[in-house]
Amino acid sequence: MRAARARRPLAAGATLALAATMGLTALATSGAQAAVTGTANGFAAGTTGGAGGQTVRATTGTAIHAALCARASKTTPITIEVEGTINHGNTSQVSGTGCSTAAGVIELKGISNVSIVGVGSGATFDQLGIHIRDSSNIIIQNVTIRNVKKSGSPTSNGGDAIGMESTVRNVWVDHVTLEASGGESAGYDGLFDLKNDVENVTLSYAILRNSGRGGLIGSSETDTGSGNITFHHNLYSNIDSRTPLLRGGVAHIYNNHYLNLHESGINSRAGAKAKVENNYFEDSKDVLGTFYTDQAGTWQTAGNILDNVTWSAKSSDANPAGPSMASTTTVSVPYSYRLDGASCVPAIVSQTAGANKGLRVSDGSCTPTTPSPNPTTPVPTPTTTTPAPNPTTPVPTPTSGTPTGTNLSIGAGADGSSKADGTSYGNVIDGSLSTYWSPSGSTGKVSVKWGSAKTVSKINIRTASGSGTIGSWRVLNGDSGAVLATGSGAGVISFASTSLKKVTFEITSASGTPRIAEFETYAG
Repeated sequence: MRAARARRPLAAGATLALAATMGLTALATSGAQAAVTGTANGFAAGTTGGAGGQTVRATTGTAIHAALCARASKTTPITIEVEGTINHGNTSQVSGTGCSTAAGVIELKGISNVSIVGVGSGATFDQLGIHIRDSSNIIIQNVTIRNVKKSGSPTSNGGDAIGMESTVRNVWVDHVTLEASGGESAGYDGLFDLKNDVENVTLSYAILRNSGRGGLIGSSETDTGSGNITFHHNLYSNIDSRTPLLRGGVAHIYNNHYLNLHESGINSRAGAKAKVENNYFEDSKDVLGTFYTDQAGTWQTAGNILDNVTWSAKSSDANPAGPSMASTTTVSVPYSYRLDGASCVPAIVSQTAGANKGLRVSDGSCTPTTPSPNPTTPVPTPTTTTPAPNPTTPVPTPTSGTPTGTNLSIGAGADGSSKADGTSYGNVIDGSLSTYWSPSGSTGKVSVKWGSAKTVSKINIRTASGSGTIGSWRVLNGDSGAVLATGSGAGVISFASTSLKKVTFEITSASGTPRIAEFETYAG
């Protein structure tokens, strides 16, 4: 990191005055009140961010820059609590002792000891990226960053939601949601890109979705100087490739849920070494290997689950790890950690990952918990019960409305009998009405499944726009094949409370091709 020129520090009164003029509210001046929750695991362990410094609140990008610039130096610790929508219209360049900023991007350049934390009703960086360069000891927690473009209008941060480059050390990115609305042709680049000497980074409890590119470590086959990166308890959903792409260095990738990877997943290239443990790969293609190059990388694998994963044939520029997923190297990491079982990962990640999810974490025994400083009772695991031997008469016709309670399908797995081109089983459990599953004809089956038994008494079949009319259907206990309900049409279907690991909705007749957007499941 470049040395900062010595300047006369601002007096406390001057600091607060500048804060007031830029829309900041000083919340604490002693530093014991740092807003960051929990501590980093993995390679970023020991990262403290702004702990020990002042805490201020910002509702604009300009205010974030002003808070950085108001510091006595570029190393003075600060925690910036962010609330509201940060965009190009409210993000200007600010000058000062403690910063080097630019308009149209949140710029953390040549600085250290900073935390940026979403609070209140949430913080959203809309079409505006966060750029970290020549900096160290940074924490980003509980924020959403969406639709950052490198082409079109407006542009920011080279199209990366979060980008790090040029001698960056000790960064913890936690409980964030990073998303785009398309791939490179639509103007987007990576969601989480690291290049040119970036080390000791952890990405944890994050959602990365709806993008052509998840992220990379190293910008080219010769940029192999970055590494020591940990990825754990993240959701990668509806992404073409790079989850991540690795060039050189070591990456530890454990307890992540990969859903709907269309082209490739973890791409280890140019001598990279990936330790890939207890992940859940679902409805995806080529989830691990070396792709699009003859410069090979390596991997060590253990405990992963492959659920409806397909593999390409090997070629001169493609070396998929599957179907065996056998290790090609051994990788050691210099820290201790606890692994959740892979079968638990979809449910745990669903409950914990992303911004505004309560900053819940896993305790490493398949039970999510709320982190200190306020210990709480772990989230209970549903109690397994034995179904009645003679189920009551099912409701023959669905009802309208949405059941109360938790939709157990979020974070579950899905499979089926067939799927039309361009559709996926996973689309019925992604919480979106804009994606859907269709059978290859007018009839077929789609199922929701879990690693451990769930008690289910209602399902809600929600169709997408343009769906054909569902005629007759059956709801089946996927474990035993028993019929739980029969009827016609879509909507809420009730049946006797049943403990099962898999529930199936079978369409036995339809007019046109059905489009099932969501297959929701409820305990009661």
